[in-house]
Amino acid sequence: MSRVINVTGLRSVVTTAETKKAVVLISGGLDSATCLAIARDQGYSCYGLSFDYGQRHRSELVFAEKAATNAVLEDYKVITIDMRGVGGSALTDSSIAVPEKETDGIPVTYVPARNTVFLSYALAWAEVLNAEAIFIGVNALDYSGYPDCRTEFIEAFQAMANLATKQTVEGSSITIKTPLINKTKAEIITLGSSLGVDYSQTVSCYQADEAGRACGVCDSCRLRQKGFEVAGIDDTTRYAG
Repeated sequence: MSRVINVTGLRSVVTTAETKKAVVLISGGLDSATCLAIARDQGYSCYGLSFDYGQRHRSELVFAEKAATNAVLEDYKVITIDMRGVGGSALTDSSIAVPEKETDGIPVTYVPARNTVFLSYALAWAEVLNAEAIFIGVNALDYSGYPDCRTEFIEAFQAMANLATKQTVEGSSITIKTPLINKTKAEIITLGSSLGVDYSQTVSCYQADEAGRACGVCDSCRLRQKGFEVAGIDDTTRYAG
C-alpha cells in the first residue's frame, strides 16, 4: 500500500495559467540535484517526487528532503512503495552484499523495474497537475549499466505515456525530460556547479550510513569520485572513516 507524505514549509512560488509545470524525480543524489537545477533554470514550476521504496541507503531520503526544502518548489511528495517485497537487488535485500569492486554485466544494485515504477507515479501526478514535463536524472554514459537508464527505455516509456493518459490522448503532451542522459559525470558536475548546486548536500553511495557518509568504494561512489576528479572540482562528499 502506498503512503504519501507532503512535506510542509516549502517556499511557494506564484503560478499562472501560463506557468510551465514539471514533476521532478528527486533521489537525494548528485544527478537528481542537477536535474532539479536544470528544470528550475528552464523556467519550470517544479513539483518534487521522491520514493521510500525500502532502500538500503535510507539517508538518501534525508538529502532528497533537503533538496526539496532548499529549492523553490510548488509541492513535494514522498511516496512509499515497499519494493523489498519483490527483492532481487542489493538495495532492497539486506542478504545481498553491495559490490565494492567493479563487476561485469548489470550489477546486483539494479532494482528490478524501479524507474518504470517511479515514472508511472510521476506520470500520474503530472496528469493530475496538468504538467507538461517530467524530469528524471538518468544517465547512459557514466552509470552502472542499468537497463532503465538507457535512451531506448526512455523512448519506449514516452511512447507508452503518449497513449496512457487522458491528457495525452486529448491533445496535450507530457514529455519525459532526460537532460543528463548523454553527459559524463564530470560534465554533470560542471553543469550543476554552474547552476549553484551544492553537492555536499547530496549522497550517491549505495551503503551510506545514517549520517549520510559515503563508503567510498561502491560503484556509485567510484563514479562520483572520478567525476569530480575529471571535472577538476573539489569533492565535498563526506566519507565514513
